[in-house]
Parts: sequence; structure tokens; C-alpha cells
Amino acid sequence: MVTGAGGFIGSHLVETLVASGAQVRAFVRYNSRGDWGLLSMLPADRLRQVEVIAGDLRDPAAVGAALQGVTHVFHLAALIAIPYSYLHPGEVVETNVIGTLNVLQAARQAGLERLVHTSTSEVYGTALRVPIDENHPLQGQSPYSASKIGADKLAESFYRAFDLPVVTVRPFNTYGPRQSARAVIPTIITQALSGDVIRLGNLEARRDLTYVTDTVAGFLRAAETPGIEGQTFNLGTGTEIRIRDLAREIVALIGREIEIQVDPARLRPEKSEVQRLISDNRRAQEVLGWVPQVPLREGLAHTIEWIAAHLDHYRPQSYQL
Repeated sequence: MVTGAGGFIGSHLVETLVASGAQVRAFVRYNSRGDWGLLSMLPADRLRQVEVIAGDLRDPAAVGAALQGVTHVFHLAALIAIPYSYLHPGEVVETNVIGTLNVLQAARQAGLERLVHTSTSEVYGTALRVPIDENHPLQGQSPYSASKIGADKLAESFYRAFDLPVVTVRPFNTYGPRQSARAVIPTIITQALSGDVIRLGNLEARRDLTYVTDTVAGFLRAAETPGIEGQTFNLGTGTEIRIRDLAREIVALIGREIEIQVDPARLRPEKSEVQRLISDNRRAQEVLGWVPQVPLREGLAHTIEWIAAHLDHYRPQSYQL
């Protein structure tokens, strides 16, 4: 089962699992439109093989029922937008902390073979040392990152207290086709494709960017590798780029003159801004045998091509929380 299956990484993970021959149950958040999120973009022959269950992560009965009969759970469901967490911290905590608790409780009852829990590089906050290894201090610099720290610690506690077979993966900034404009790369690309100005927040922040197929491969290795219960693995490339330089790279790939501006409305509170994230991925390489395969320029080209073909799914001139 994949929670958060209608999301960006979740939909790619579901598609890859189905292609590999797995029986897949997708847990998506219920809405009255019957909208399955980004799962609807899967090829029809793939989607027909997926059992989709709609519910709410905050409902323990719904989560418990969805876990019945599964052997592996990939827990990706979360409210992930940092600006949204400034406005609605209670909802973020309910979904990310209480929702994770419900998954852990249900997993304990279900007797799973493996639960892969999804963390985020945001739990590290601004790097105190680089590259960032899995023992780097955790810093709650936004309500979102604090909620993910809480979820991570719950997962750790269920491994230690109840021997729940949990493995935690900590993706650094994943990008690729289907990603929403809540993230920086689609924000840049959609503005660059539709206008002459790109408006961004902090241009000096540095990020470690991983193409989505590489992140999905890390999830699969975390589910398959024996004897790694209780461990945490960074999924990042070990390289970094400034947002200013990232925007210039995208502009160069698109091939026309575009101005890059700072939009004050997009700046995070000063003490909340994470200035630098760059992963130490040696544990994932040595233990999981995971090595990123897609160079940044190639991944950006694929992403630009996809977004250009689906630009009607975006609102380029609106700041998406």
C-alpha cells in the first residue's frame, strides 16, 4: 500500500510498483469529486491494476481498514507545503503527526514485513555542517518541518518499543514531471514558459535536487534490502545549486531572455528560511546500493518538456502555497 498515492512522488512510486508486477493498493484523501490526484495521469492500463481506497489519514478506522492484507506500506501521505504550514499549523500537525501515528498503529496490528516511512531533508534545517549526514541535528524551522520531526520520532519509537519493521527515507528536494508549482522547479519553469519575468523568493538558498525516478528507486531499495529496520537513509545527490543559478540553468534550457526578480511575498520569515541543504548519501550508497542516475541538466530537460505539454494544469502568475 502507498499512502499519499495521489501526490507527486506517490504517483510515480505506484506506477513503478505496478510495472514491476506488484499488487498495489493506493490510499488517497477522499473528496466529493472522486478525485484521485495525480494517479489520474497514469496510463490507463497501469491505473486499472491499482486498487484505490479513499479516506482520511486522520481517521484511524479508515487507515486500519486500508492496511488489511498488505505486506508492505510506503507511507508518503502528508501536508507538505511550508508556506501553508505558517497559516494552518494545526491541520499540518493533525495530518503529519496524528496521521502517521494512525499508520504506525495500524501497521503494528497488521503484522507488516516492512513499513517505509517518508521523512524530508527539511527536518535538518539550515546545515550546521556539510554534507548533512543522518546524524545531523534536527531543527524545526517551520511548523511543517517540526511536524515531520514529530512523525519521524514516532516511527523511531515504534521500532524501538514494538519492533515494528520501520525504515525511514529522507528525500532531499525531489523534482520531475507532475510536480506542483508549490515547489521551486515547476515555479521557475511555468513562469519561464509563459512570461518574460520569473518571480521567486530567496535566490541565495542552496538545494540538493534529486530526479523523481532516482527517489523512487531509493524507496524500493528501502523496502527490499534485508536487515535495515530502524535505520534512516538520506536520498540526495550530494551536490548543491543556488536557486539563482538553478533559475539561470532553466532559462538557458528554454532558450530565451527572461528576467529573474525577487518577490518579497515569496520570502519566508528570516529565522524559518533553510539556507543550505546538501546530503551525505554514503549510507544509502553503501547499505542500499542506491546511486542517483539522472544528472540535473537531463532531469530539468525532461521536466521542462513535461510541463510544457501540461501547462494548462498550472497557474504560472499565481503564488501557490
